[in-house]
Amino acid sequence: MNQQAHRKIAAIVFPMLLANISQPLLGLVDTYVVGHMPQVSAMAGVALGAMLITQLYWLAGTLRMSATGYSAQTLGSHQPDRARQLLWQLIALALIVAALIGALQRPLCEAVLWYAQPDQTTASVMQDYVAVRVLGAPAALLNLVLIGWLIGRQRSRFVMLVQVIGNGVNAGLNLVFVYGLNLGIEGVALATVCAEYLMCVMALLALRAQIGRCLPVWFSWQAIKQVLQINSAMLIRNLALQACLAWVTMQGAQLGDVTVAVNSVLLQFLALTALGLDAVAYAAEALVGQAAGQQDRRRIQSWVRKTLLWSLLLACVYSLIFYLAGEWIIRALTDLPAVRAMAVSYLPYAIMLPLVAHWCFLLDGVYIGLGQAAIMRNSMLLSALAGFFLPLYLLQGAGNHGVWLALLSLFVWRGVTLGGHFWKRWAD
Repeated sequence: MNQQAHRKIAAIVFPMLLANISQPLLGLVDTYVVGHMPQVSAMAGVALGAMLITQLYWLAGTLRMSATGYSAQTLGSHQPDRARQLLWQLIALALIVAALIGALQRPLCEAVLWYAQPDQTTASVMQDYVAVRVLGAPAALLNLVLIGWLIGRQRSRFVMLVQVIGNGVNAGLNLVFVYGLNLGIEGVALATVCAEYLMCVMALLALRAQIGRCLPVWFSWQAIKQVLQINSAMLIRNLALQACLAWVTMQGAQLGDVTVAVNSVLLQFLALTALGLDAVAYAAEALVGQAAGQQDRRRIQSWVRKTLLWSLLLACVYSLIFYLAGEWIIRALTDLPAVRAMAVSYLPYAIMLPLVAHWCFLLDGVYIGLGQAAIMRNSMLLSALAGFFLPLYLLQGAGNHGVWLALLSLFVWRGVTLGGHFWKRWAD
């Protein structure tokens, strides 16, 4: 049974890991194409526009989380009609959010430009880029729902296929539109939009039997209230987490250009760690969610123990890699001697990060599977206030070391609060 269970986990983890890795590789192609344009304003404008779109889609990631939880639970409870109802409700919610993004495109751009204060050329590039990218918002947000649903159904190989093909098409169209058709910045954005719609069509075809016919009764306030409550709780959780991560950058900026550059480099270690730990969390979401749908307490406990083992082993591998190759990674990320020297002195924080953070990554996946978004929200709010901002205030005299100690404290608090609740609620 143990071997079979671990094979089931592996069947989700490894395809999702490959899918996760394909995303930053695409970013390298985008950077290469834009970075070889003659104007610096092109790179700056695309960076601002991509930041805005990425943040909006990241906040809308609640759709992916709730879709996975619902999909896994209805798989376990064998409720195809309930599954169809929830899927349609999430599809409708995704399209509404996409419409809001389109409607608010101009004020959102103006807010970013007000804060960043770029020159006129950079501002124009950003607005042109965003104007094209928002055309893909319906497909991008539908992809969050559909890919989340496929993960919950444990179809991770197909998810990998969709994302790898989509990212490959995006990279190829970048080259065709920019170098072949001379579409410039609009070509970079259009390539992404085309890839988003291709991925959406692939996912819709995979789920066509489950989507079925839509019934108007599913969209009464009473019917859709639970979906809205879960997504609003997850949105608050995401906003609190994003505030903490943004504060790391802002605090670094107050400490000088070198410090903000160092923090940017060190946050890449967190991004690398998330590629693997998220893959294990996806497995927890799908398998714990299925067990929750079956109302099988023992199976929930078993999947948590097994995925926790995977998470711990992967965290140890990450920490070992950062210990052995951390300086090489820093040298690969920056050529600036001052940034390199300071980043190396902060390397112990990057080494500790996977061992400290993997608990909350895994437990987030567990609670997504259980569909208990309110617990995730409460844990994140408490951890942000008591585990991040309070230590940050108390450690002001420690400079940037205080910032990184506060970030590690945030992950500890998230792990302890979620783990404590799980132990109290689910342990025998």
